Amino acid sequence: MLRLEDLAELLEKNQDSASALVKEFSIGGKPFTFNSQPAIMGVVNLSPDSWYRESVCLTAETAVQRGKVLTAQGADIVDVGAESTLAHAVRVCDRAQNSVLLPVIKELRATNILVSVETYSPAVTRASLEAGANVLNLTGTEGGDELFRMVAANDAAVVICYVQGKNVREVGDFDLSADPIEQMREHFSRQIEIAQRNGVKKIFLDPGLGFYYRNLQDSAIRVRHQMNIFLNSFRLRALGFPICHALPHAFEFFRDEVRCAEPFSAVLAALGKTDLFRTHEVPRVKAVLDTMRVF
Repeated sequence: MLRLEDLAELLEKNQDSASALVKEFSIGGKPFTFNSQPAIMGVVNLSPDSWYRESVCLTAETAVQRGKVLTAQGADIVDVGAESTLAHAVRVCDRAQNSVLLPVIKELRATNILVSVETYSPAVTRASLEAGANVLNLTGTEGGDELFRMVAANDAAVVICYVQGKNVREVGDFDLSADPIEQMREHFSRQIEIAQRNGVKKIFLDPGLGFYYRNLQDSAIRVRHQMNIFLNSFRLRALGFPICHALPHAFEFFRDEVRCAEPFSAVLAALGKTDLFRTHEVPRVKAVLDTMRVF
């Protein structure tokens, strides 16, 4: 059971990190003040393999409509992806991804909605940024120089995801032998250096809690790991950049109430000083964050 004493102990051990401030910047002309106001990223899934049925859109028209609805509900950015991160999901070639992504990106940008694209493919990244995407949600670790140069050339932002593998579709077991925050700190430090060397100025750091590592499929182990990372995320802010979290689902615990899982995760993520909340449940998460700000 998570206790107040656990939070007090965590804070006592990491006082310096708790007061760290992160870089603030504008995306697509919209300023983000992360140190005082967290932001929300709503999700539009263009893959039929995505299990969160409420977010799946199989036509450009429905995807654009969902993007508009999410924005009206409080999303600051809309994240679109054409390949599911599920381990058993079908791989989607670059051409097929672009065929469904580009019309949606162009239409959303035509209405001034900020768009993020989730991919690890250079070809999809290039086409998406040229179509107007504002953020690369990078779910891989290869080809960093090329990808970061594209981001910089388009004055875009990048979400650097922590992935133990080539990309989100090629992970095995998660290394649980050491403090995961320290492992992430080392990884992010290297990636930040590469990104900045290639001209990228707008960076988010994402611990990648929704990725399908084999030894994190036991529900209790996975949720304990996710809760630990949420509450410790403020330690990564000491690197100087805002933290993004994709809020997970804990289906085995929430079952029929699974749509309440992301708002619950948002509480833990907010306590850990998350700056950007990626969620399928925008109005619920917004309500949680608005309520927490009243305190």
